[in-house]
Amino acid sequence: MSESPPTTPVCYRHPGRETYIRCTRCDRPICPDCMREASVGHQCPECVNEGRRSVRPARTAFGGGTAGRHGYVTKALIAVNVLFLLASIASARGGDAAVGGSGFGGLMGGSTPLTEWGAVLGRAYLSDYTLGGIAEGQWYRLVTAMFLHYGVLHLLLNMWALWVLGRSLEANLGRVRFAALYLIAGLGGNVAAYLFSSPRAATVGASTAVFGLFAALIIIERKLGRDISRIIPILVINLVFTLAVPGISIPGHLGGLVVGALMALVLAYAPRSRRTLVQVTGGALILLILLALVLFRTAALLT
Repeated sequence: MSESPPTTPVCYRHPGRETYIRCTRCDRPICPDCMREASVGHQCPECVNEGRRSVRPARTAFGGGTAGRHGYVTKALIAVNVLFLLASIASARGGDAAVGGSGFGGLMGGSTPLTEWGAVLGRAYLSDYTLGGIAEGQWYRLVTAMFLHYGVLHLLLNMWALWVLGRSLEANLGRVRFAALYLIAGLGGNVAAYLFSSPRAATVGASTAVFGLFAALIIIERKLGRDISRIIPILVINLVFTLAVPGISIPGHLGGLVVGALMALVLAYAPRSRRTLVQVTGGALILLILLALVLFRTAALLT
């Protein structure tokens, strides 16, 4: 009885293609279209995908993803602030909303229906003679205020600082952690403005969050062992500017600075073994404290 001639191997994914090349991991025949370059030889698509799933994605020193180096969150925050200013100008239907209003030599722009709606305001009569403010249940003001500005110059100063500080922090922390830092610092500054400002004083601006980023950058850079000697003088200048120029919310800036520093400490010094859990718990605890302070202030205003 004669032996049958040996058959030529065919690609396991393309049975009509003969090949003598085999995957270095699973030893299955693969044709040139299925070959994937590997450190040694070639692999099939399934083995390549399996290898990718077994490799842990790269993380920053603080547990965030490396996609933060692209600065997507920083750019998105700037875009949101710009859109809010355009909407604010449109709501006023006048140029004073952009430039020429009161404040800082007339360059800061004026109040608009949108800023009246979204500013930090404790309790006061609004332009339509209704009683409004955070004490009246308008808690959204604690968030919307960090995206509104009095004019173009006000916006440009804050967005320049956000661009410089945000990209570095986002690259080090990752997108999610940086976004949490920004929002919690901004919220903390607005809560401080609510606590320590006149109930009739309206406050807007991203500077509450920006001051938090200043504090966070110092803490993060220090944790990484980098030189912070160039950052501190800039922060000091901004603090002097805050204290010297009339019309700037001192409680808002200092509150954002303190809360941003607290959140940065949580992010930077969480133990590696339980890093995400500690970071989430610490951020939630800060939010609960801010909530309690708002409730305390509201009760005081309503009594």
